[in-house]
Amino acid sequence: MTYPQTHAAGRRTGSPSRHGGRPAAVPPPVPARRGPGGRRLLAALLVTGLLASVLPWWLDTPAGSLRSTAAALTAAGRITGLVAGYLLLVQVLMMSRLPVLERWIGGERLGRWHRDVGATLLVAVLAHLSLILLGYAGLRDHSVLTEAGVLLRDYEDMVEAFVATGVLVLVGFTSVRAIRTALPYELWHLLHRASYLVLLLGFGHQFSNGAQLFQPGPVRTGWIALYAAVVAALVWGRVVAPLRFNLRHRLRVADVVAESPDTISVYLTGERLDRLDLLRGQFFRWRFLTRGCWWQSHPFSVSAAANDRWLRLTVKVVGTHTADLRDLDPGTRVWAQGPSGTFTAAHRTRDRALLIAGGSGITPVRAMLEELPPGAALIYRARTPADVLLSRELDWLAQARDTDIWYVIGSRDDPGPRQVLSPDGLRRLVPDLTRRDVYLCGPPGLVEQALRALRRAGVPRRQIHLATFEL
Repeated sequence: MTYPQTHAAGRRTGSPSRHGGRPAAVPPPVPARRGPGGRRLLAALLVTGLLASVLPWWLDTPAGSLRSTAAALTAAGRITGLVAGYLLLVQVLMMSRLPVLERWIGGERLGRWHRDVGATLLVAVLAHLSLILLGYAGLRDHSVLTEAGVLLRDYEDMVEAFVATGVLVLVGFTSVRAIRTALPYELWHLLHRASYLVLLLGFGHQFSNGAQLFQPGPVRTGWIALYAAVVAALVWGRVVAPLRFNLRHRLRVADVVAESPDTISVYLTGERLDRLDLLRGQFFRWRFLTRGCWWQSHPFSVSAAANDRWLRLTVKVVGTHTADLRDLDPGTRVWAQGPSGTFTAAHRTRDRALLIAGGSGITPVRAMLEELPPGAALIYRARTPADVLLSRELDWLAQARDTDIWYVIGSRDDPGPRQVLSPDGLRRLVPDLTRRDVYLCGPPGLVEQALRALRRAGVPRRQIHLATFEL
């Protein structure tokens, strides 16, 4: 099949790469679908917890006690404080990388929830601080600045609470997309981890000054138990589970192969690789334990189906860290956390799929093609023919899995590629577009353009799957 300004995939055959990139002779079974039940249950529990967090204030506040403006402001400050405390625990829980959350929700959706809850948390904390200052100042007939001085001087653990607010504002500021993209990934990641300090610094003042929490009783005990549970989840997800995984599989570098001038594939070997609980399309967070790389952890998808001999990740060289991966020596130990992600065949909602990839976004898509039901379609976007990665393997998969593949070559301003990624262009290539799951992975501009075109073409949002690597 051809299309103006596109290149249809040839049904070529050829020799596999030096480590064997050809699909398995016997196609792997299509994984059973993982429905939204776990995600909906967790969402219901989180909403229930939010309502329960403000219930102590409701029960402790007598009718008629909010008649003055100062009293109403103070009450609003206490409510927003309880909401902020609860949302902070939810944020840390979503950052815990707890395996059950990764499996139920997936790293992509957790990333979106984390972003939305984070913005709400920042608003709640600033509202809590402002309302408490205004309310207390009104009750004592002080200025706001005078009242702030009183709180810092006379109230236990309040200095730490103000510092926690400053840290949270810094994290929120650096999470703005324009600022985040301007920062080196390593610096942004380090700053983002400072949010753990908010949990530590903000803990004390809730129990020493919180109207609903300072007195011993079931509310205080339950809140402390909630803190303990979240910290336990954090320790399990960030320390215990990765330690078990890496002691079990003992991954190390086998070889580094150049796929193009700016792309490499890193092959890994290890123990018990046939027992990896890995779905095609998922990613790990990789840390290469060698000089210059050991202190950084980056998310990369596995770019070929797992087997009992090796894993492969294909990486585009875009910075200092990825450039250093070119020089990895065989035998270098690797620390991995995962697998994560719902960009998989198991999370499909329909029997057929369309995959749209750009640049190195082809890596999870290439792995997924071995696990999706036959009859999938792939649109692979690249600036030049040299930017097309793993083309021989894609052509083998086109034959083995009855897949239609189009290579769409050209710059973003070329009329041909722009027409292909329009509602009419997509419908022309894939007439049953609205009855398929659509998987998107690539640069943000490509994903946003394709997402707009898909929605305008009538594809429901629930059938669109995005590959993101957050948290």
